[in-house]
Amino acid sequence: MRRLWTVLAALAALSLTNCGYNAIQSQDEQVKSGWSEVLNQYQRRADLVPNLVNSAKGFAQQEKDVLLGVTNARAKVGSIQATPELLNDPGAFAKFQAAQDELTQALSKLLVVTENYPQLKSDALFSNLMTQLGTTETSITAARNRYVKAVQDYNVTVRSFPNNLTAMMFGYKEKPNFSVENEREIQTAPKVDFNPTPAAPAAAK
Repeated sequence: MRRLWTVLAALAALSLTNCGYNAIQSQDEQVKSGWSEVLNQYQRRADLVPNLVNSAKGFAQQEKDVLLGVTNARAKVGSIQATPELLNDPGAFAKFQAAQDELTQALSKLLVVTENYPQLKSDALFSNLMTQLGTTETSITAARNRYVKAVQDYNVTVRSFPNNLTAMMFGYKEKPNFSVENEREIQTAPKVDFNPTPAAPAAAK
């Protein structure tokens, strides 16, 4: 009897393997791992915003609309709970993406504004924050690219026969992904290439 159960268990495992269950499980975990990295990088960016805004205020108080736009966009990002369920809810995922895009655009405006304030650009604290922002934006792009690829692989698997039958049986559905238009934007904005303007040489007497 014990041997019979062993044989049945082996046959069940083989059946699950052939029907794509293990592949779906593996790719689902890759999606979750990729998503965690995306969230980590987005959080790094959000954590930089308060210091960026406070630093800029000291030199560009008249740019209240731009600074307020960054602050409000950051608050909107923080108001969205990026729960695991969000990965299976296209509507919630779209709202998350829109909020992050809004913060990206707000930061882009801030970068443009800083060009008008040489003293702000030469401030050591602000320069360091901008360097961190540039590094973080690069990390966001890389993390998103990995996530996009992981979701594409997963979605192909759950749509393919006979994996689609297994996916239906166990409740695995296609996952929403970042849109093509959004991916084009994330590759270029905000582009951080922050080099403080060097001081002009003193005039010869």
